[in-house]
Amino acid sequence: MADPDTILTINSGSTSLKFALFRMSSSEKRLLSGKLDHIGGGNGRCEARDSQGAMIWQERLPLSDHRAGLARFFSWLETVAPSDGLDAVGHRLVHGGPVFGAPRLLTSPVLQALQDLSGLAPDHLPHELEAVRSIRKLKPDLPQVGSFDTAFHRSMPFRARTYALPLSLRKEGLVRYGFHGLSCEYVLSALETILPPERAQGRIVLAHLGGGASMTAIHGGKSIDTTMGFTPTSGLVMGTRCGDIDPGIVLYLLRERGLSLTTVAQLLAEESGLLALSESSGEMRDLLSAEAAEAKAAAAIEIFCYQARKFLGSLAAALEGLDILVFTGGIGENAPEIRERICEPLAFLGLQIDHDRNRKNEPLISSEESRAEIRVVPTDEERMIARHTQALVRSGRASLEPAP
Repeated sequence: MADPDTILTINSGSTSLKFALFRMSSSEKRLLSGKLDHIGGGNGRCEARDSQGAMIWQERLPLSDHRAGLARFFSWLETVAPSDGLDAVGHRLVHGGPVFGAPRLLTSPVLQALQDLSGLAPDHLPHELEAVRSIRKLKPDLPQVGSFDTAFHRSMPFRARTYALPLSLRKEGLVRYGFHGLSCEYVLSALETILPPERAQGRIVLAHLGGGASMTAIHGGKSIDTTMGFTPTSGLVMGTRCGDIDPGIVLYLLRERGLSLTTVAQLLAEESGLLALSESSGEMRDLLSAEAAEAKAAAAIEIFCYQARKFLGSLAAALEGLDILVFTGGIGENAPEIRERICEPLAFLGLQIDHDRNRKNEPLISSEESRAEIRVVPTDEERMIARHTQALVRSGRASLEPAP
């Protein structure tokens, strides 16, 4: 295929699936986007919006699994944008393990290799692969490409990605991978359009703050270190994920409390974080609305910002300085109060926020006196997936990366 133009992107979860359709030749125009919710239940929900944000599809029906959901989606898509006009499908794949360090055409051997890696991301990768296989059955001639959320961090040096574990375990893949890589790639590409090359290649900390949250130290356009590690549960306090904890807590819960592995996994990933601290919500906007009246909501916000400052300081140390701090993600882009509370105590790092610019959500929110720039850059992981998909299908190449 010489010039793939119409690209569908898919981001699969355990009970949901997000999609977006792009026309790459029209300045990467997003034609539509939407999601399927409550997959696996009797009350599935389908919705889509057009390029102007207007709702063009709303439906409730049973969606027994991802294949049923995708079958209904493609049937609907025929009514607005015939799927035989699709050139390729791009998937967000959460984990590439030690093998996949670049986007890949999702051939049968690649799918088998990814199936073998499922143990690294058992809550995500199996559902993502199910979506790939479902589309293969529905549209067997449609090229599919996987873009890995871990790939951007393959550049991390040995000292940053290595746990102090026995070599035998590290050889099994128990190393720090990092996530939110597609977001990092997109934000860097955006910075390259607005900054001189030497600035875009400088010492950057990218703070992707949302329901999932991470920070990444970048220099020369490459990941130097990041807060997430072997799984997306580590690092910063998040909406429902605990972030970094003493591993002895897990052993205590298993040994002394007698909790099952499933229960502990659910506790750490779905019942912790801001939700556990506030005992009301894992959504930052809810907590900001409630903090004046609810001490636990205020405490949750305080802990979130404190942890963010602490990790930001450590990443600045890894970079041996800081030129630019970038906020992105749902909280990073939309919560000026949180940006302010993170930045204000860090004047010693050269960060000085301009309160008026910050409140207005301007792209540049640092003051004229700030030694380091502070920027807000909206992320677009779907657009990054579409770019990778177009480039790989156009080139027809796929390379197996060596293990680290």
